[in-house]
Amino acid sequence: MSAIRVQGLTKSFSVKHKQAGLIGSFKGLFKPQVTEKTAVKPIDFAVEQGEVLAFLGPNGAGKSTTIKMLTGILHPTAGDATVLGYCPWTQRQKLAFHIGSVFGQKSQLWYHLPPLDTFELMGRIYEVKPGDFKKRRDDLIERFELGPYLHTAVRKLSLGERMRCEIAAALLHRPQIVFLDEPTIGLDVVVKQKIRELIREMNREEGTTLFLTSHDAGDIEQLCKRAIVINHGQIILDDTVTNMKRDFLTYKTVKLKLAETPEQFELHGVQIIKQKGSGLRLSVDTAQTTIEEVLAHIVHNYRLLDVTIEDPPMEEIITHIYARTGNEEGSQHVDVHS
Repeated sequence: MSAIRVQGLTKSFSVKHKQAGLIGSFKGLFKPQVTEKTAVKPIDFAVEQGEVLAFLGPNGAGKSTTIKMLTGILHPTAGDATVLGYCPWTQRQKLAFHIGSVFGQKSQLWYHLPPLDTFELMGRIYEVKPGDFKKRRDDLIERFELGPYLHTAVRKLSLGERMRCEIAAALLHRPQIVFLDEPTIGLDVVVKQKIRELIREMNREEGTTLFLTSHDAGDIEQLCKRAIVINHGQIILDDTVTNMKRDFLTYKTVKLKLAETPEQFELHGVQIIKQKGSGLRLSVDTAQTTIEEVLAHIVHNYRLLDVTIEDPPMEEIITHIYARTGNEEGSQHVDVHS
């Protein structure tokens, strides 16, 4: 049985508009104009148990609306979905005992209380037996290295410390599926890597199904084997991350700070985006050359003071997908997964 199965899932909202003009504005108080906005068009996909899926798209694409339907927060306008065999919007309370969620921009931890108090509360909400709860809590505290933060009010924790506590809180009741919405947003490189390691460990050791949304291409490359791209409420790509990297994640940005201003910089597969004195911003086509070759060339020919390597923003990747599919309006679903 698939962990998640979606068929023709659709969500529309009624949007009220005030009428223009003075007279119209008075009429609008009593009878405003109403239009239908479709946030999610009919979509179909399935997620297997133990799979790590990236659900991608720019802001306003329909990602959050889809997650809210799959967790039972929103009722769909049409279509069906099952999550672990439950209908999310009619069996939300039963489903809640089997899923967890982590939202990078919305905390489930009590802001003025230490994480340990939230853990105790979560254990009671999910009716975890005291003995099982203590064993699970202590295991997560050790695994996520939370000891120094347990008795500190959440408001005093750094974002990285809070996110580790957030993930631990979501795992206390041993959920079979965890929805991760931007889990590394706003984190520095070192903390991002730590969070990714913890997510990989969770999937590997417990077989947890992970449904991940992110604007960070690094999350997708390091965590996921499959990606679904949605835009304008419609799925435009369903493919393996390996194929997606080959076809669409072919550029990286390298920022350099050299000891002296280079007279000229030429390298196959590399384009200078911006240069200011000894600082350069390069675009590297990884289909033509590797980052290792670029760095080796720089170190061999220049005195390097600092270097930063960045992935392209998700919006840029979506643009490349449109260009490849020849469908600017997102009306074509390229499914090479099934």
